[in-house]
Amino acid sequence: MFGNNRDQLRQMWADAWHKFMHQQPLQPLEQQLVDVLQWHPEYHALLTHTQADYLPELGQSNPFLHMGMHLALREQVSTNRPAGIRECYHKLKQRLGDEHETEHQLMECLAEALWQAQRDNVAPDESRYLRCLQQRAQIL
Repeated sequence: MFGNNRDQLRQMWADAWHKFMHQQPLQPLEQQLVDVLQWHPEYHALLTHTQADYLPELGQSNPFLHMGMHLALREQVSTNRPAGIRECYHKLKQRLGDEHETEHQLMECLAEALWQAQRDNVAPDESRYLRCLQQRAQIL
């Protein structure tokens, strides 16, 4: 859907924000990008520097990765994959009363699952990921 060219992906964020700021019509995907960007005003200035590198070894977090994880989580909730994520999302959102914080809490599980998969050179473990989500939502 997005491809894997880092610069093109980042440019999509910048283009969607530019269109939004100039009150131009947005495609559905662009609207999703803008919705995430509206939660993160601290990233707006970075949209003019889409070529920048973010080095974790220097304590830098990648804002594009962070925003992409919001999108990934939303897609997982909308498709309920892994099965049960939607229930976790709604229970945690009900408990926290804040959609953005709910996503951040569940994104920690996603980040952990992706890190472990990358470290072990395997596909993400959906059952372990779901257990983490359930623990966050206090379902287990």
